[in-house]
Amino acid sequence: MAEHLLPGRPPVPLLLRRSAQARRITLRISRLDGRVTLTLPRGVSEATAIAFAREKEAWIRGHLSQWPELEVVGQGSLLPVEGILRRVVPVAGRRILLGESEIGVPAGAEGPRLAAWLKTLARDRLVAASDRHAEALGRGYGRITLRDTRSRWGSCTSDGGLMYSWRLVMAPPEVLDYVAAHEVAHLAEMNHSPAFWAIVKRLYGGPYAASRAWLKSEGNALHRFSFDGEA
Repeated sequence: MAEHLLPGRPPVPLLLRRSAQARRITLRISRLDGRVTLTLPRGVSEATAIAFAREKEAWIRGHLSQWPELEVVGQGSLLPVEGILRRVVPVAGRRILLGESEIGVPAGAEGPRLAAWLKTLARDRLVAASDRHAEALGRGYGRITLRDTRSRWGSCTSDGGLMYSWRLVMAPPEVLDYVAAHEVAHLAEMNHSPAFWAIVKRLYGGPYAASRAWLKSEGNALHRFSFDGEA
């Protein structure tokens, strides 16, 4: 892959990738983080791809203008935790404290330390959900990995490893549970067939359309929160 900038104010980062299967240049803007990716067939030069992007510049910038601005989390910020917006407030001592409408954060801990705390909470919630769904399915899984993924909320490898975005801890609990049910279901069906979706529904405990729709409409906003370079 190669990275280029589309000139302008502001410049737009472009990610160029080649694909042996591609028959023409395609342009994609991620619904999670607004990343612009150009896929090139063999034999197409990068200069041609950049020229293609310039032709689509108005369309690209129009889509990117709809994305929320990045917010560096600090004292006074409203941060979603388990689907509830909580005000970041100063607290004495060294512990981060989660309240009903506030999250108490010691002075100076709003950055990497707060991000680490959220990741620990995310692991606790995702391990519990994965364990429950795996037991109901009667299948074991490998290790659980948390990442700050930009293109997907979770994945399941052929050897049973589960990967999740730690930012799911910001979403409502039922949304996190849906993603866990989705990935655990792949332990039985490594596809998206009707049989797979029937398993997801059974593990989730009913219709999952609302949680799936929430991710599509609201999920990208979870990536707007920055923790001093840790997000």
